[in-house]
Amino acid sequence: MNAERRYQIFSRLRDQNPEPKTELEYNSPFELLIAVMLSAQATDVSVNKATRQLFPIANTPETLLALGVDGVKQHIRTIGLFNTKAENVIKTCALLIEKHQSEVPRTREELEKLPGVGRKTANVVLNTAFRQPAMAVDTHIFRVSNRTHIAKGKDVLAVEKRLMRLVPKEFLLDAHHWLILHGRYVCVARKPRCNACIIEDLCEFKQKTE
Repeated sequence: MNAERRYQIFSRLRDQNPEPKTELEYNSPFELLIAVMLSAQATDVSVNKATRQLFPIANTPETLLALGVDGVKQHIRTIGLFNTKAENVIKTCALLIEKHQSEVPRTREELEKLPGVGRKTANVVLNTAFRQPAMAVDTHIFRVSNRTHIAKGKDVLAVEKRLMRLVPKEFLLDAHHWLILHGRYVCVARKPRCNACIIEDLCEFKQKTE
């Protein structure tokens, strides 16, 4: 895919949704961090249902730590892998208090040292909470990038690096959200909704649906 076509794709996505947002509900960088940690192998809908009960009770490292592992589990039982996630949440809260004055760190290196925080989670926090250029490649972004040929790659890291290099700078801060939403609602896995796609004529996917 050439640069002009790529530019047109992101121009249209921006025109359709000028201020894209994550579908996770949060009111602080810390709440976002916890929500993203909980969202691994779970839907945003299921995470939001849990955090609507959890955050009014505990939404700081201190208050969550005070709940303890069992207390956190009670609020996130409906989310997959809740046992491991509860343990990681408590460990992360303890580290934030001990090493970061209860603040969420603003670098990928520091974020990835927190239990349960990998590169993708770190990138979401950096991009969404702190508005840093970062690309959290999930299954939706990986699929859309390869299917459309916006940025092809054999693994998520390869796609991330290509997107960071190839997405025009003026779109870089919001590209992550546009691609996720496009993959979630239009360019879906089994049968992409090509007839409802605003970039269908620019996409280089060969097996387009009617």
